[in-house]
Amino acid sequence: MTELTLGKALGAGLRRAMRDDDRVVLLGEDIGRLGGVFRITDGLLDEFGTGRVIDTPLAESGIVGTAVGLAFRGYRPVVEIQFDGFVYPAFDQIVAQVAKLHYRTQGRVKMPITIRIPWAGGIGAAEHHSESPEAYFVHTAGLRVVAVSNPEDAYRSLRQAIASDDPVIFFEPKRLYHHKGEVDLETPLADAPPMGLAQVVRAGSDVTLVTYGAMVTTALEAASAAADEGVSIEVVDLRSLSPVDYDTLAASVRRTGRVVVAHEASREAGVAAEVIASITEFCFEYLESAPLRVTGHDVPYPPAKLEKYHLPDLDRLLDAVDRVLDRGARTGVDA
Repeated sequence: MTELTLGKALGAGLRRAMRDDDRVVLLGEDIGRLGGVFRITDGLLDEFGTGRVIDTPLAESGIVGTAVGLAFRGYRPVVEIQFDGFVYPAFDQIVAQVAKLHYRTQGRVKMPITIRIPWAGGIGAAEHHSESPEAYFVHTAGLRVVAVSNPEDAYRSLRQAIASDDPVIFFEPKRLYHHKGEVDLETPLADAPPMGLAQVVRAGSDVTLVTYGAMVTTALEAASAAADEGVSIEVVDLRSLSPVDYDTLAASVRRTGRVVVAHEASREAGVAAEVIASITEFCFEYLESAPLRVTGHDVPYPPAKLEKYHLPDLDRLLDAVDRVLDRGARTGVDA
């Protein structure tokens, strides 16, 4: 095992994928000489050259369009969208071409494209540099959507995404880029858990708390705080937002009888709404209380000085836990 930051683990995953398969090429703004804004691709240009690490113009639709052409020719392109808010100019390419070409051609054309997106808040960034657009892509048939939460998962899941013949939207929580963890660099990809499985990251018996990305860290903090009050929270990291591993979620909810789903994105028609609807269908007779959501607010992503009021925090998570346990809401807290 090797201790790496999440950012370094992503870089190691890219390097390993490029060494293993010379069809893997990287495209993005400033990913070559600069090594990317977050330095994820640092050093890859020197090792693999300009033919495989390609600095592109500032044109996201052009970057993704080029990746489509490369995929047609048998390559496995990995696109870096510099910031989450910059993905919108490429939205037409992603939902109208990338997501549909495999289906339209009855499988004759594959789209093994991985689109990496530094994502969500917590770094006090400028406008258009912090967004939570995952629901758009979860709603789009033909895309896999992955959100990692730790260095080990980042390294393994990125390699799996690149090896997949399906197009993958790969969300990286930018506020965790410098968080460290142990990474197994040696386990063969074939022996790793599938990319689509959810993971119980903390066992518990009273409430299931479901989340993904940087919110997993907040959920684990909430679980530790609740334990001091005698409440046992089971934390489930979704990992894959499309498809969702409902078998793991349902097994957890059947044990605990209560569920809270949390994410940074807005509440309306978010991932939490779909997860709760499905869990209610699958586990209705096991539920001891109505499931609850803890989310960002239904507003455009706020300025940096206000984002702390937008992002779900430990208090908002614990308030929802108290409510599903019928312990009463915490004063002044709105989930």
